[in-house]
Amino acid sequence: MVPLSVLDLSPVPEGSDAGQALRNSLDLARHAEALGYRRYWMAEHHNMPGIASAATAVALAHVAAGTRTIRVGAGGIMLPNHSPLVIAEQFGTLAALHPGRIDLGLGRAPGSDMLTAQAMRRTLSGDVDDFPRDVVELLGYFRPAQPGQAVQAVPGAGLDVPVWILGSSTFGAQLAAVLGLPYAFASHFAPAQMMEAVAIYRERFRPSERLQAPYVMLGANVFAADTDAEARRLFTSLQQAFLNLRTGRPGKLPRPVDPDDPRLADPRARAMLDNALACSFVGGPDSVRRGLAEFVSRTRPDELMVTAQIHDHAARRRSFEILAGLHAEMAAAA
Repeated sequence: MVPLSVLDLSPVPEGSDAGQALRNSLDLARHAEALGYRRYWMAEHHNMPGIASAATAVALAHVAAGTRTIRVGAGGIMLPNHSPLVIAEQFGTLAALHPGRIDLGLGRAPGSDMLTAQAMRRTLSGDVDDFPRDVVELLGYFRPAQPGQAVQAVPGAGLDVPVWILGSSTFGAQLAAVLGLPYAFASHFAPAQMMEAVAIYRERFRPSERLQAPYVMLGANVFAADTDAEARRLFTSLQQAFLNLRTGRPGKLPRPVDPDDPRLADPRARAMLDNALACSFVGGPDSVRRGLAEFVSRTRPDELMVTAQIHDHAARRRSFEILAGLHAEMAAAA
């Protein structure tokens, strides 16, 4: 069975606040570490009342300081929002404090609406060539500083910070392949081009000093509970949040509702949710086991990154606990 990792959007549930969300993130990271998950990543989103990880490097510092062995990283940093030097310094600082534990995933979307992107106060040209150039510039800051080098990342220069390319289309797959970097696909919310992107990445991969063979991580939503019925109820929080976002009304993570709620049962809403959340495994242990086994067999990832936007923190902890147990059983059987 492939390794499992965690993607945490640090959800802010209805009735709670960002401070509690970030405390919950640290608690979940410690739980994931004890359960044997490989990585714990957080994502950059802005102007989203239901996500507390906007200052991603700061949130990661909080998690890394409270854990001991699990890898901690960004899944990802939206590079168009930042200068490459600043990101090299931020993640160089994290790597200096927590050697051998820091990952940096890079995306080219702003992680927000365009008004918010403009409020980031960085000039955005909109040229797609900017992202590859910025990635190459950032990689350069992690190389050992050369004599006479005018601009250095301090900390950052000479530190081993694995850099990943994130994507939800074939663009990131091509860039990761050309640069010889590991590739993470956002199949947990945009699965349409998953198989095409993975095929392009693997076919076109060029070995580099950072990576000798292609390495693919796929995202998946896993909502595991003791029964299928309870898992389906928990899943309605993500479904509602997705509908709210797509209709221009982002808010805190909603409380779960009956899976047959009229809003979720609307044919247009159902079609959109089924397409966007196709890589979701929802149910009791047997249902999740079957779904994951089929998905891994079909897609052949090198690693799975699992996320679960569950309103109740205890239920979220339990979901990752059930999944870890299933993973151990599947690995033993394999």
